[in-house]
Amino acid sequence: MVRPLWAGLRMYRMYRGGKAAPITLRPSCSIITGWDRAASSEVRQRQATFRMPEINTEHLDEKQVQLLSEMCILIDENDHKTGADTKKNCHLNSNIDKGLLHRAFSVFIFNSEEKLLLQQRSDAKITFPGCFTNTCCSHPLHTDGELEEKDAIGVRRAAQRRLKAELGIPMEQVTPDEMTYLTRIHYKAQSDGVWGEHEIDYILFMQKNVDLNPDPNEIKSHCYVSKKELKEMLEKAKRQELKITPWFSLIAETFLFKWWDNLHNLKQFVDCDHIHRM
Repeated sequence: MVRPLWAGLRMYRMYRGGKAAPITLRPSCSIITGWDRAASSEVRQRQATFRMPEINTEHLDEKQVQLLSEMCILIDENDHKTGADTKKNCHLNSNIDKGLLHRAFSVFIFNSEEKLLLQQRSDAKITFPGCFTNTCCSHPLHTDGELEEKDAIGVRRAAQRRLKAELGIPMEQVTPDEMTYLTRIHYKAQSDGVWGEHEIDYILFMQKNVDLNPDPNEIKSHCYVSKKELKEMLEKAKRQELKITPWFSLIAETFLFKWWDNLHNLKQFVDCDHIHRM
């Protein structure tokens, strides 16, 4: 009877000052001491695998460095939650190379003329500074509201939060129920020798005219583009005349224009069960 009773017990992690400390759920009896030791050993092994290396951030933008303490959602390759870790730890190539993977989203907002809102990431950004990309790209945080998975509501809430933070779009103009969750993209890319991305990226579409008041610490410039104009930008990127983020380039080269052609009939492309490995 003991084994079924405690088979569901799991290790949980809480974070203090960006460092992980294991917490073990302990029963009132001592008959699972062996299990307890084994679980504690497993946690220690995981901590040793993904260790926060000493990285000098003195040369980086102060506001962007502060954001590195945010807690991202750790996942496995099937997008199942496995824990949480700092944005800093999630974006270090040394950890990405060991398999550390987190949840993210990419928002695409189109106006009434069916033009796509792009942003150019500020030079202050730690990853991919100065690159053009889709409307908004960021991460849901390890909070109750953004952990909720049904209909990707947590991710859509996170998108609403970041659209306000980056582009200054009033939250009432970008409510979660107005966003269409299309599918997920799994990709990995290095920004430089230290920083990179390894994400399962939720793709969110929305067509609406919105008010903009971008934060210059987040966004260097922004523009609405037609399909023709975006294709010209992609060609310029191939000639290294401008820079585009790797995730936006992958999405543009595979799915974007097909979805763009069907803005008023996106339901046929909704694929929430599949993760595209790219």
